[in-house]
Amino acid sequence: MTVPNFTSILFLCVANSARSQMAEALARARWGDQVRVASAGSQPTRVNPYAIEVMRERGLDLASHYSKSVTSIDPASVDLVITLCADEVCPLFLSKAPRLHWPLPDPATDDPGLTRADMLERFRGTAHAIEARLAELDP
Repeated sequence: MTVPNFTSILFLCVANSARSQMAEALARARWGDQVRVASAGSQPTRVNPYAIEVMRERGLDLASHYSKSVTSIDPASVDLVITLCADEVCPLFLSKAPRLHWPLPDPATDDPGLTRADMLERFRGTAHAIEARLAELDP
C-alpha cells in the first residue's frame, strides 16, 4: 500500500450523497488506516442508492453511511480538502488545509429518459474518475 503525504482528507460536495461518499469509500479502501477520510456537504441529503450499489460492486459497503454537514467537521482535523462539485456551488470549508478541486459532473439526475442501466453507468464512470484522481495523490 502506498501512503500519501497527508494524514487526513475531506471530500466535499453539496448533498454528500454520491461523489463525496464514493470518494470517501474509495480513499478508505486505498489507504486504509494510514489516512483519516471523511466526506460532507453544504446541504446534506441521503446517500444515493446508485452510489451504494456501484460501491457494492467494488466490494465497498456504503449501507451504513449517511450524509453529513460540513459544519460537523472540525477544520483542525483536516490536512487536505477536495471539492468534487462541477456546475453546483461547492461548499465553503474554513480551514488552512490545502485544497484541490475535482470538478466531476453529478451522476445523479432526474432525467426521465435515463434507464436504470444508464444511471449505473453514470455512477460507475464517476467512481472510475475518482479512482484515477486518487491514484494521482499517491507519492
